[in-house]
Amino acid sequence: MHLSAGGRALSLFAIENYPRFVDNQGMKLQPFVLRILTRGLQTLLALQVAVIAVLIAIDSWRKRYRDQGGFPRMRPPATTIGADQVQLYTYGEDLYTAMLDAIRNAEREVLLETFIWKDDRIGRQFKHELERAAERGVDVYVIFDSFANLVVPRSFKQFPSTLHVLKYRVFPPLWRLIDPRSYGRDHRKILVVDGKTAFVGGYNIGARYATHWRDTHVRLTGPSVWDLENAFIDFWNMHCEGTLPRLAESGTRVWEARIKVHRNIPLLLIFPIRAMYLEAIDRAQHHIYMTQAYFIPDKAILRGLLAAADRGVDVRILLPETSNHIVADWLARGFYSRLLAGGVKLLLYQNAMVHAKTATIDGMWSTIGTANIDRLSLAGNYEINVEFYDEGVAKQMEHIFDNDSTNTRELTLEEWRRRPLIAKFSEVVLLPLRPLL
Repeated sequence: MHLSAGGRALSLFAIENYPRFVDNQGMKLQPFVLRILTRGLQTLLALQVAVIAVLIAIDSWRKRYRDQGGFPRMRPPATTIGADQVQLYTYGEDLYTAMLDAIRNAEREVLLETFIWKDDRIGRQFKHELERAAERGVDVYVIFDSFANLVVPRSFKQFPSTLHVLKYRVFPPLWRLIDPRSYGRDHRKILVVDGKTAFVGGYNIGARYATHWRDTHVRLTGPSVWDLENAFIDFWNMHCEGTLPRLAESGTRVWEARIKVHRNIPLLLIFPIRAMYLEAIDRAQHHIYMTQAYFIPDKAILRGLLAAADRGVDVRILLPETSNHIVADWLARGFYSRLLAGGVKLLLYQNAMVHAKTATIDGMWSTIGTANIDRLSLAGNYEINVEFYDEGVAKQMEHIFDNDSTNTRELTLEEWRRRPLIAKFSEVVLLPLRPLL
């Protein structure tokens, strides 16, 4: 094709000036696009605030006018694994009685770590017994999370000098403000007495948890107590400051392969509890029974559960129909469609908050601990779970799950698909918040 002289001149002009033309258009478009994005984000934020406000209002009304706390109870018998005795607790009053008795009978040392410690009847009992133990010469070390107890009166959080108390800070030191490893909360609940008896599980310390919440704790008596004692000592020595003494560390000659303690340590970027769950789910052949207070799985755990259901494993997840964190409930709802369509059974606990963080698989494997199936627990907070490879413990965990299941209703895919359009819209609006929890 041949161009005339005028055509060639026009073409040369266009080629020479094209970058300038594009730049000018881009400069005009950039503010426009930026305004659209800004307004879009502002609209989304406003919608999220509105949805959360409505959910909180509904939740407050429900808590005011609906009684909660009635649920089936059971007292599992103790079982043994090698030289260790394992006792499960599913009712708070039973657990607190055992913990307080252990503190009263302490002769040498008490190590107590908790996330929430209420200033109420139960909370004051624990504080009183710890002070009495220190008065009779027992070394008492206490850790609690300051952020989780911001609403607890300051006077309650004051202790006599006879106790060693580590108040895990709300904010990291100035030189660590930009380090994401410094923002994990201490979500663990541990009690170790004299290196002989240890308790761990989902129970915080408070009167409401004693009778109104369904949770699970375990007591170990025997050589495996060392693992929980060592977990406390490591956390204490990592975070104690000022005049707080360091605790002596010691090894152990006992290696009980059927009982393993896994600790998430954000400061060291160590998160083995997630890997523990993934491996156990991948091995499942017959059934997976999981009880979770807050269920916001990541892609790998979600994929593992769906793959297990697809290969014929009976996958059941028991969770509260309405928990104490309504926003977490609605973020969890975003997974229900895929889970139900994939053959996973969802059992919604009725008339009480179920706060347990447990699972049992194939009549052989079980775990009890503090970690929820969400980002905060599996990749953010200090957490601790005990893993059991034992048929006796698994059998008890299955009985507990069956008992809890009598207080649930199964959510079906048909029912879920019929939920109101406003509910579906709210789930979509809250979806961007999922990575935060």
